[in-house]
Amino acid sequence: MEEAQIIELIIDEESDIAGIQAISIVDNPAIEEDFIALKSQEVKLAEVDKDKKIIMGPALIPNKKIFRKFGEQEYFIYFSEHTVKKASELFLTKGNQNNSTLEHEIKLNGLSVVESWIIEDEKQDKSNKYGFNLPIGTWMVSMKVNNDDVWNNYVKSGKVKGFSIEGHFIDAIKYEQDQELEALSIIEELTDILEVDMATYGDYGSGVRNNAKRGIELNKKVNNKCATSVGKVRAQQLARGEKLSVSTIKRMYSYLSRAETYYDPSDSKACGTISYLLWGGKAALSWSRNKLRELGELELKSMIVDEEYAIIGDRLAYSTIESAEIAAEDFGCQGYHEHEFEGKIWYMPCEKHSLKLPCQEGYEQIGMKDKDGRKVPNCVPIK
Repeated sequence: MEEAQIIELIIDEESDIAGIQAISIVDNPAIEEDFIALKSQEVKLAEVDKDKKIIMGPALIPNKKIFRKFGEQEYFIYFSEHTVKKASELFLTKGNQNNSTLEHEIKLNGLSVVESWIIEDEKQDKSNKYGFNLPIGTWMVSMKVNNDDVWNNYVKSGKVKGFSIEGHFIDAIKYEQDQELEALSIIEELTDILEVDMATYGDYGSGVRNNAKRGIELNKKVNNKCATSVGKVRAQQLARGEKLSVSTIKRMYSYLSRAETYYDPSDSKACGTISYLLWGGKAALSWSRNKLRELGELELKSMIVDEEYAIIGDRLAYSTIESAEIAAEDFGCQGYHEHEFEGKIWYMPCEKHSLKLPCQEGYEQIGMKDKDGRKVPNCVPIK
């Protein structure tokens, strides 16, 4: 059985909505620690003991794995000590101490966090007095319940047993990937300023242009937060079919080769996906590789990557016809062709193993058309 993935969640401090917006009282706390209801032990009003109506418990425990399930996917999340501490600070500085819900569904009135602290000493912390045995770095809260219905029908009755947070966090791995992509783009931007090449090439076809246009469209939907200025400019150049210098093609190949691992076609909001498309996507990676090989700027390489992929003559080949045909659609061609390598048949996109573009200069391919009983590229003038 495949082991469930463990994901660290962190706070994106540049985001306006980062951190915890509310604390919910729930029947089944995800951190598996119940709160306790504090009763008056020293304070007397009119010589009659009264409930303080205060509940205490952990809001977040550092490094504790919390099970989650999304559809068929099962995984665990956790928060580091640094993230727990930062979340507790942001909760108060943003004035969210009066925000509470019931089972993450019903907004409650009359509940306020009146104490908030981080456990710094496992033995001396006051939570020990009430039976808690929690690790250093745990975020504890005490909440005043000025709502008789909630107190009587949910807290005293035992219908709710602990706290559960509501907030906005991000996947630490994806965040680091986005930061790396940002750094790669900045390097490309600095190099772009120094570019003095004379020879230029623009025979990259409709697949590259369409990917760039797609990247521009997706970036607009996320308020243009993905990629640096050079990535956005490059996308505009590719979308218009402008010619590129050899040094730009080299950087395109270098960037796309490294950034390909962050491309996820199923996640159209991820900066890794959008940035990859802004640079022309898989079609641009293939074209830049082939163009550099044609110009003698790239050595041919052949190797078996794994059971599904091989590199033959520095081109990506697939173990199945279906995979090659799917890739062909991205490249703006049709079908596949075969190569024998290391005693096995591999499949490459497009019917012919050729660098020749389907349309002459000044034209681009928009789909296919029937001609003399066969399918051929539909070439139309570039607008």
